[in-house]
Amino acid sequence: MIRFVIKVLLTSILIVTISEVGKRNSIMAAVYASLPLTTLLAMIWLYLDTNDAQKVSSLSWNVLIAVIPSHIFLIAFPLLIKYGYNFWISLTISIILTALAYTIYVLILKHYGINLT
Repeated sequence: MIRFVIKVLLTSILIVTISEVGKRNSIMAAVYASLPLTTLLAMIWLYLDTNDAQKVSSLSWNVLIAVIPSHIFLIAFPLLIKYGYNFWISLTISIILTALAYTIYVLILKHYGINLT
């Protein structure tokens, strides 16, 4: 249980830190957010929990493959804001577009014999 609490605290601190940096300097916050820190933490937590380097390797590969559709969100959100949509509508539309992109992406990968499980 203590390990779970430590994981939650460290991961939360990372997210809050990026948010706080973003209040002062959006470029630095973007740099921090673009670093694979959450992936790194997930890999460390997974290894410490399972002691299975193969599972960590699989996670790393799947993150590499799965990150591609997330770019839809990063493109759609600022464009929607630029064109005058409010924050919440922009966020909602971007999330929906990203979910659709992931669905289509997974179907395409399955068609070519790539399974993300």
